[in-house]
Amino acid sequence: MQRVPGYPQTPAHKDAQRSLAVHRWGGSPGTCIVRGGPYGRFGTRRTRSFVRRESVAFWIRAPGVGELRRAAVPMVGDGEVLVRALRSGVSRGTETLVFRGEVPPTEYARMRAPFQEGDFPGPVKYGYLNVGVVEQGPPDLVGGVVFCLYPHQSWYVVPASSVVPVPEDVPPERAVLAGTVETAVNALWDAPPLVGDRVSVVGAGMVGCCVARVAAGIPGTRVTLVDVEASRAGVAEALGVGFAAPDAAEPDQDLVVHTTATSAGLQTSLDLSAPDTSVLDLSWYGDREVHLSLGSRFHSARLGIRASQVGTVAPARAGRRTYLDRLQLALHLLRDPAFDALLTGTSTLAALPGVMASLADGDSRTLCHTVTYEED
Repeated sequence: MQRVPGYPQTPAHKDAQRSLAVHRWGGSPGTCIVRGGPYGRFGTRRTRSFVRRESVAFWIRAPGVGELRRAAVPMVGDGEVLVRALRSGVSRGTETLVFRGEVPPTEYARMRAPFQEGDFPGPVKYGYLNVGVVEQGPPDLVGGVVFCLYPHQSWYVVPASSVVPVPEDVPPERAVLAGTVETAVNALWDAPPLVGDRVSVVGAGMVGCCVARVAAGIPGTRVTLVDVEASRAGVAEALGVGFAAPDAAEPDQDLVVHTTATSAGLQTSLDLSAPDTSVLDLSWYGDREVHLSLGSRFHSARLGIRASQVGTVAPARAGRRTYLDRLQLALHLLRDPAFDALLTGTSTLAALPGVMASLADGDSRTLCHTVTYEED
C-alpha cells in the first residue's frame, strides 16, 4: 500500500478480510449515503460531535451554477477513517450532465452517488473519484493513500470499508481514474472480446479511452478509437490503439462499444457492427431522446443493442467477483503509465465552479480534469 512519507510503515491491511461498502448506483446492497445535519449512515438519526476542522466541498447550487461550501468535519468513530484529499477527478460525462440538471426525475434514486448530499437537480454535492491519505483510523490504514467514491471535498470521514488502498506505483492523479477503469472492466465482462477480434470503441472520452486500453491488452485484438475530434488521434497513439473518424472507420467489427451518449454515435456503432452482433452501449443519455435509422441493415443483419452499467457487477462475473474485486483490479491495471494520456487538465478546488461550467458548456479538449487540494 502506498504511504505518505513521515507515517510509520504499519502492515498492509488484508483486503480479502474486509468488504468494500461499494455503494454503487441503483440501490445495490451495502449502499451507504452520508447525509447532512443530524443524520448518519442510512439516514438513521444519531448524535455526533464535531472537531474544529472544516472541509471545503464543491456543490451544484442549481443547474449550471457551482459553488464551494464549508462544513465541519465529524470526529472519527469506530471503524471509520478521516481522509485528507490529494486529488479528485471529474467524471465528465455524468458530472456535466448532473451539472446541467439533465437527470430525469424517474432516475433520481438510481443515479444517487455513493456519498451524495442533497438532491437533484440541486443543491447537490455529487462526484465519486477521490484519492486521499488516511489521517486517522485503523493503524493499518493510517498514512496510506486510498481511493474512495467520494465527491470533490478536502476532508471527509467514511467507513474504513469504503476506501481501497492505492498501489505504491500508481500516482494519486492517475488513481482518480479507478472508477472509470472499473467501468471499462465491467463492460468487457459484459461483452468480452476474443483473441484476435476487431474492436471499435465509438467515443474517445474518458470511458471510451479506458475501454480501448484495457481491450488492447487481449492478445491479437485490433482496437480502434472512433471519434469526430481529430485531436484524439494522439491520445489513441499513446494508448497503443488505432484511430479513425466515423466516416473512415472499418466496418464488420466483431465488437463495437459505444460511449458518446449521442444518436449519431450510436448510429455509427450499428453501422460498424458485423452481422449477428450487438453494440455494447455504455452511454447514459439523461433526458435526451435518441433517434436511429433502423430501416437499412438493422433487421437483415440481425443487429442488437445491449446496455452495460457499472451499478452492478456484470452477470457473467456476478457469482464469482465482488465490487471490491472489480475495483482492486482497476487499480492494478492503473499501474500502466499509458493511462496518463487521459489526464489533460488540472485546477485547484477553488477554480472548480468555473471549470465545471466550461466542461458542461462543451469543452472538447479535456478528457479527465483533476482537482488539487492545498494542505491545511
